[in-house]
Amino acid sequence: MQDDKTGGVPIRTVKSFLSKIPSVVTGSDIVQWLMKNLNIEDAGEAIHLGSLIAAQGYVFPISDHVLTLKDDGTFYRFQAPYFWPSNCWEPENTDYAIYLCKRTMQNKARLELADYEAENLARLQRAFARKWEFIFMQAEAQVKIDRKKDKTERKILDSQERAFWDVHRPVPGCVNTTEMDIRKCRRMKNPQKVKKSVYGVTEESQPQSPVHLPSQPVRKTTKEDFRKQITFLNMQIERHCLKMSKVAESLIAYTEQYVEYDPFITPAEPSNPWISDDAALWDIEMSKEPSQQRVKRWGFSMDEVLKDPVGRDQFLRFLESEFSSENLRFWLAVQDLKKQPLQDVTTRVEEIWQEFLAPGAQSAINLDSHSYEKTSQNVKDPGRYTYEDAQEHIYKLMKSDSYARFLRSNAYQDLLLAKKKGETHPGFAVHGQLQLMPELAHSQLQGAQTAPQQKRIFWWDGRGGLQLL
Repeated sequence: MQDDKTGGVPIRTVKSFLSKIPSVVTGSDIVQWLMKNLNIEDAGEAIHLGSLIAAQGYVFPISDHVLTLKDDGTFYRFQAPYFWPSNCWEPENTDYAIYLCKRTMQNKARLELADYEAENLARLQRAFARKWEFIFMQAEAQVKIDRKKDKTERKILDSQERAFWDVHRPVPGCVNTTEMDIRKCRRMKNPQKVKKSVYGVTEESQPQSPVHLPSQPVRKTTKEDFRKQITFLNMQIERHCLKMSKVAESLIAYTEQYVEYDPFITPAEPSNPWISDDAALWDIEMSKEPSQQRVKRWGFSMDEVLKDPVGRDQFLRFLESEFSSENLRFWLAVQDLKKQPLQDVTTRVEEIWQEFLAPGAQSAINLDSHSYEKTSQNVKDPGRYTYEDAQEHIYKLMKSDSYARFLRSNAYQDLLLAKKKGETHPGFAVHGQLQLMPELAHSQLQGAQTAPQQKRIFWWDGRGGLQLL
């Protein structure tokens, strides 16, 4: 590409505002050269090949740190042969520390450290605290040498050195510079682990060139290999992908929602049974009189309602009021079927079929045609999971329709509000914002001049104060 005699990519100096940009090529020139000299017909394939070349560090953009090739007027520059990855570079952290120190000594806007580089420099300074003076002296010496060079040459060398570290210490968030891990690639191509220093300080270096392993004979691809690849790709396409940020948001929201129900984070009342011998918490959880916290939890999801015996009973009563209790009874029957002994499964499968799915069934449920046909086939070979598809369909039906109405129903709202009112203040009967306090002694009324046995109505202001009406 750099050989002008054989029709290489034209390298030129471009005039910019108040300055010149030396030795650059455009991305479109590289793409055209690849298509012409490698007989590539598809421009996308040429861009992909050029991006792989850029990812290895042989070509790099001068405006940013993203090592990809664009088919436009973006300016690129060729890497110096000294920094080519084919030299099997394995730079040390000390080399990176020298490079960052050099950048801090050069007071130019284009050489200022980015945030991640400043963090790396601080981390390296802590790691090499004992030898930092030596590193700083080497950086000073390199800066003195660079200042003796021509301004144009120095500008090119600075960009090439920056591109080298973009390959070996990439910007956070960027994909690795090679499709294969570059360190693993170096180990495979260079088993003797030749170590070099970027700035001429050799460590355990060897004079001979890196040893390259002979390539293994490639097995011819068969039809079966293609079938397996197609099957694998189809499975990958069907996978449900979710951004990591969305997963993190969901996890945070779930944690915040359930934090008061985690006894390891929020102290349990009346006592934590995991660190004491008091089982009162278990008794409260098994009680048929649920607490306000327990009723509130039913609103999180339908699973919370179904796994709470009291919540399940309340949901069943609501469905009975809407004449759709057969859905929940079918779901519970299928859950019970999964726990039955094997010798009882066949009989129980037939009983469920006759009750909920057979023509003219007493408690017929509404299934779609696909689920009904599949369940009909499964009944011929009964098992614990015969009704799995039908149960999933009924679950989704209840979740999308009945459960939402249950949360809006008077039954649930009254139960939730009753528990809230009952826990507003112990010993007070609530009527809206008025609270009746019969039979209160004179000393308990905070100075109210009333007879001990006389009934009075007081206003509870919610801040621990009582106001006489």
